[in-house]
Amino acid sequence: MEYKFEKPIEASIGKLKYQCTIEWRNGKIIVDEPITEGGRDSGPDPYSLLLSSLASCTLITLRMYIDRKEWDIPEIAVKVNIYPETDKENNVTIIENDILFNSPVTDEQKVRLMQIAKHCPISKILENEIRIKTFTLRTSETKTIKYSNDKISVLWKPELCQHSTRCWKLLPLVFNPKLKKWINPDGASPEEIENQVRKCPSGALTAIKL
Repeated sequence: MEYKFEKPIEASIGKLKYQCTIEWRNGKIIVDEPITEGGRDSGPDPYSLLLSSLASCTLITLRMYIDRKEWDIPEIAVKVNIYPETDKENNVTIIENDILFNSPVTDEQKVRLMQIAKHCPISKILENEIRIKTFTLRTSETKTIKYSNDKISVLWKPELCQHSTRCWKLLPLVFNPKLKKWINPDGASPEEIENQVRKCPSGALTAIKL
């Protein structure tokens, strides 16, 4: 398991309907709902961000391919839209991705570029199965099990555990759910363990350096 981002994308919302602040590695983006939905339209809405991701990924992928082929295609554009559809009693979401060229391009090049566009990373993500795991941090006082050595103690609250799998997938020498004594504080340095425990989204794990 390897995350795409070293630092997760962070988002927050206050009382102002429905303005969200999205923080990424190099800045902030304002997201809002349109006025018709009760927002102030001060930024793109979530659907626009989703489609913008596909549009930009398509264009970047095509530009990389065009440059590698040394084709003389100075500008590409896309138009993206989305709508729901019922297919044999199943709800299906259709995303249309139209590729446009503002200069002469042969039909052979267009067909090839359409094939390449379908292989852009975001397109492949959207075409494949997606699972969303949602967690929330809790701090309830409950049963605690301690695993210690002379350098660090790892505290585990089983009733709070939401089984995100981050601990054992990212630090398997320390966390092994197949064992009864599933936390081995000797499996990594105290710094590595402490860093990994901070990523626990449920509050089930705490690390205390001694």
